[in-house]
Amino acid sequence: MLYKLDWEETTARFTDWWNHKAEEAIIQVTAPKEGGNPTWFDGWGFASRKQPTEELLADIARWAANMRFAGESYPNCWLNLGPGCLAAYYSGYLHFDERGNTVWFEESREWEEVAKLAFQPEGEWYQYTLDIARKASVAGEGRFVVGNTDIGGILDVLASFRGTQDLLMDLVLEPERIHAWIPELEASWWRVYSEIDAIIAERQQGTSAWMGLWCPGRWYPLQCDFCAMISPAQFDEFVAPSLARQCAQLDYPVYHWDGPGQLAFLDSLLAIDELDAIQWVPGDGNPMCEAEQWYPMYRRILEAGKGLILQCWSDRDAVRKVLKNLPREGVLISTWAASEAEANE
Repeated sequence: MLYKLDWEETTARFTDWWNHKAEEAIIQVTAPKEGGNPTWFDGWGFASRKQPTEELLADIARWAANMRFAGESYPNCWLNLGPGCLAAYYSGYLHFDERGNTVWFEESREWEEVAKLAFQPEGEWYQYTLDIARKASVAGEGRFVVGNTDIGGILDVLASFRGTQDLLMDLVLEPERIHAWIPELEASWWRVYSEIDAIIAERQQGTSAWMGLWCPGRWYPLQCDFCAMISPAQFDEFVAPSLARQCAQLDYPVYHWDGPGQLAFLDSLLAIDELDAIQWVPGDGNPMCEAEQWYPMYRRILEAGKGLILQCWSDRDAVRKVLKNLPREGVLISTWAASEAEANE
């Protein structure tokens, strides 16, 4: 690969990690090259559509050319339309917020209106996603990796249709409506994943996504951010069975475990045999991944035979400390360095 000269060695190490054969941790460190011109690119460019797709892809290529991808880091171009863009493929609603630099999909509807929604394969946003997947795959061939879009969690998408507060009430008052929608959204989720993956696979070996991990087979970071507001019993009823079905469809599924509100679900997650790894995200305002208070749950994840992904650091020097206190097999760490020399160190 043009911007990652040791790509074959990197993919071999990733393959061992996914198959639980790695004897050392995977370490990804990205830094600006010495003497380079590390111009950034607009990470929300696909969603905002401020630039033509070809210009944005050229910016990504220029960024990759000026970065040092140390260890198992690599240039990753993922099709960022915001978390949970499956909602837009139903409703047609995707609002890019320039002030907040984020995307909104939520429009609160009564159940009668929700019932009228259907997946729109010819809709504007889905056709746009397929188009940027084709163009990114052509631009990235031999230069950078293209990652699938952020399709979203099943209940997260349903919350975009119904409204978060209303859906929380529905868990208690109208659970049958939620149970009826889950298989519909699972089927559409898999359709989106598979169709985009088929486009990327024409020009690329392996798969990637927003988390920036390369995989020899089909992998994806599954999630349910909505569940931070529900009970363990509700998680086991509405979320865990759906996650298990999604895990069974993928070769190497990962769960995006986001924030202390989800700590109560660890036993349920570890009980999903097909789940390969868990990414811990401490959440805003909480101690980051190096904090010793997280060590016991790290050990539980690793002892259960799951991979552990840590990508949120306030102190890069603490990476060494974490590795000294954990079994290195199964650990994957991603971080940033201020210089190429620091990345190498």
